[in-house]
Amino acid sequence: MCLIKKEFFIQNATEIAPKILGLKICRLTKEGQLKTGIIIETEAYMQDDPACHAFNGITKRNAPMFEEGGISYVYLIYGIHYCLNIVTGIKGSGQAVLIRAIDLQKSSFEASGPGKLCKYLEIKKDQNGILFSKENNLWLEKGIEVPDNMIGSSNRIGISKGIDYNWRFFIKNNIYVSKLK
Repeated sequence: MCLIKKEFFIQNATEIAPKILGLKICRLTKEGQLKTGIIIETEAYMQDDPACHAFNGITKRNAPMFEEGGISYVYLIYGIHYCLNIVTGIKGSGQAVLIRAIDLQKSSFEASGPGKLCKYLEIKKDQNGILFSKENNLWLEKGIEVPDNMIGSSNRIGISKGIDYNWRFFIKNNIYVSKLK
C-alpha cells in the first residue's frame, strides 16, 4: 500500500483529474467495513469555469474548495445525492475534481455515478472538508497504472454552463464509467 500524500494535490484540477484515474479510494465505515474501488471517471472544475461552485467566490457551501488541495468537498445535489470531490491547487484557488465513478472490481454498477459511489462508500456531509488520510477513514492509495492511451476525455455531464470544456476524464473501455459517450 502506497498512500497518496497531500502534496500531490497541489496542482490544478485539470492536471490532477486524469492523473488520479487508476488510484484506489478507500473508506473505513463507522461499522469498521473497508470499502474500496478504483477511480475510473473524474471531472475537473476550476474557479474561472462558470460550472464551478467557486465561480462566484467563496460561500459557506463551497469554502473547502478554497483550502489547500488534498481535502474533501462533499455536497448534496437534488436534495438526495452526495457528491465527493478532491480539492486541488493552492489555498485560495477554488478548484476541485469530482469523482464520478469507481470500479469495485466486481460485476456491479453500484458505484457508477457520483451519487451511487457516495452511497456505496457511505460518504455524507460529515466527510466535507476533511483531509484524505487513514486517520479520517477516507484515503487514496496507489491502484493500477493507466497508460495515457487508455485515458479518454469529453465534455462534462449534467451541467448547463461551461459545457465546451473537455474536462471529463475516464478509463476507456471500462463498463463502469457512469455515462459512455
